[in-house]
Amino acid sequence: MRRRRVGGSGLEVSQIGLGTMTWGVSTDVDAATNQLTAFVDAGGTLVETAESYGNGVAQQMLGEVLSTAVRREDVVIAGRGGVPGGPLGEGSARGALLDGLDSMLERLGTDHIDLWQLPFFDARVPVEETLSAVQVAVYSGKTRYAGLVGPAGWQLATVAERGRMLGGVAVPVAAQAEYSLLCRGPERELLPAALHHGIGLLAWAPLGRGVLTGKYVDGTPADSRGASPGLAPYVEARRTEHATRIVHAVLTAADGLGTSPLSVALAWVRDQPGVAAAIVGARDAAQLTASMAADQLVLPAEIRAALDDVSDPR
Repeated sequence: MRRRRVGGSGLEVSQIGLGTMTWGVSTDVDAATNQLTAFVDAGGTLVETAESYGNGVAQQMLGEVLSTAVRREDVVIAGRGGVPGGPLGEGSARGALLDGLDSMLERLGTDHIDLWQLPFFDARVPVEETLSAVQVAVYSGKTRYAGLVGPAGWQLATVAERGRMLGGVAVPVAAQAEYSLLCRGPERELLPAALHHGIGLLAWAPLGRGVLTGKYVDGTPADSRGASPGLAPYVEARRTEHATRIVHAVLTAADGLGTSPLSVALAWVRDQPGVAAAIVGARDAAQLTASMAADQLVLPAEIRAALDDVSDPR
């Protein structure tokens, strides 16, 4: 699998990342082990995890797999920790952030993560205080780089500029946001800001929460996320009339190229300007292997233009 630099930083990641949202929920430790083993064997490096996934179970499972089946040095962990409330404050207060980072490291069973993703932009806390937590984490060796999750364009730009005033160590190298043919919102503000400041986008849900694979065209498969009580609302939000037109365009493109709609949708996101990696989740190793096959597909210019047109949010 090919690798890319994250924005203008020295951090390199596989251009397809493995998300762990279902780990500890619908993916047990054996399935997780098979997924991560197949991913690394194929050249994948970027693994995304968060405290909210299974209430911390996903991070514990990742730590277990890294201690038994996959070497820690073979993966780049992009970790998003929770921000617990308490005597040290909450939100993006320095004490709460560093406490949350320590808890995440304990769950993962490691002494550092490669990319610490701050959970949100907190207007109640001075930006300089939040960035000072990043400085402490970098200087102490607990993280190598930092990023933001779901910022608006102006928020990302503000953090980048303030970070440079503090010497550059705390400047985010990545921003994580939902981005797909069904969700092109980042193109309004976030991607232009990221490109301007040399920050790479980590695109989550690049398959439109599974809708772009075409599996929901004729109904809801019993083994799909759309049939799961916990994840059905997550999928339904992308099953619209506008989405149906886009899905049919993806199916047509896949048929013409002799590939899968999954590969077409994933390749479109992966090669958008400013995208460092597209993060995919999987039910099992076989489904993950199908996603990794998209690594070799490059969409012809005319097909990319047609998909741009049919998915234009305007």
